[in-house]
Formats: sequence, C-alpha cells, structure tokens
Amino acid sequence: MSRIRITGGEWRSRLIQVIDSQGLRPTPDRVRETLFNWLGQDLGGLDCLDLFAGSGILGFEAASRGAASVVLVERDQRVGATLRQNAASLGGGRLEVLRSDALEFALGCAGRGGTFDLVMLDPPYRQSWLERLWPVLPGIVKPEARLYVEAEAAVAPPAPWRVSRQGRAGQVYYHLLERA
Repeated sequence: MSRIRITGGEWRSRLIQVIDSQGLRPTPDRVRETLFNWLGQDLGGLDCLDLFAGSGILGFEAASRGAASVVLVERDQRVGATLRQNAASLGGGRLEVLRSDALEFALGCAGRGGTFDLVMLDPPYRQSWLERLWPVLPGIVKPEARLYVEAEAAVAPPAPWRVSRQGRAGQVYYHLLERA
C-alpha cells in the first residue's frame, strides 16, 4: 500500500491510499498539475467520469476542484474497495464509485444521452481500449465535453475529436481532446 497526494483544490495535500495492483499507474503529480492548468482550476458544476479509475486520483482531483459529480468506474473489486474508503475519508458526497467494466458502463450510459462534461481515460496499456471506446463516447458526453486521455503512445482520435493539448512525461503520453 502506498499513498499519493491531491495536488489542488479543497482537498489539496490530502493523501489517499493506493493498493498494489498489477497495471495500476497513478497519474504523476506533474501531469495532473498540467491537466488542471489546461482545464482551469475551478471545475464547479461539471459532471465528470473517471472511466478507468485505478487509484482514483484523477477523479479525486476533479472533485477537489469543485466538480458537481464524479463517477469513478473500476473493474477490480479490491481496487474499488480502496476507492470507496478514500471517497468516504474525503467526505466526498459528489463521488460515486461503481464496480463495472469500462466498456459495459459506457454502453449502458450511451442510451441516456450526453451525461458528462469531462471524461478521463487512463486505460490499461496495449489492450485496445480506446479503439473500442471511440464509437461509444459521443453518446455519453455533453456537446461541449472534453476528454482527457493517457496512453502509451500519442493518440490520433477519430472525428468528432481533435487533440487541443498534449504532452509527454517519461513513458506517458497525455492529451486533452475537444470536439472539432
């Protein structure tokens, strides 16, 4: 078990627990700071989705910065239990932790129309998750939504998305996408 800190907002400097789990890669502090500089530090009123929650740090950062709601989706039961403990310790009534497969969750949301203002995608590497999700994402986001994507290589998204910002930190490529 390790701990990482929230870098900004209401819960700045609070530590969350992260269990050791294969493939779990919490987004580094520097990358998170860059992301929230791109988005603006105040996410007040936004509905956010952390689709491959893992450590949950992206979702916790969004809630710390005032997001109206943050849904954290995690498939692994042990990792999900840690997410629920962290959410409870933060007192985050805006946080909802769901145990589900990412694609199944997205397909289930697609029929309800645009739900999210910001979707954060940090899927397991080399498993073609993004290719499976691209067709579903337009059905779960609001018209002005943005996507944050971390990947093992630079991303070339299909229409209607375009990369508005991107960076690289070590082996991590990160991107902010908007509708073209």
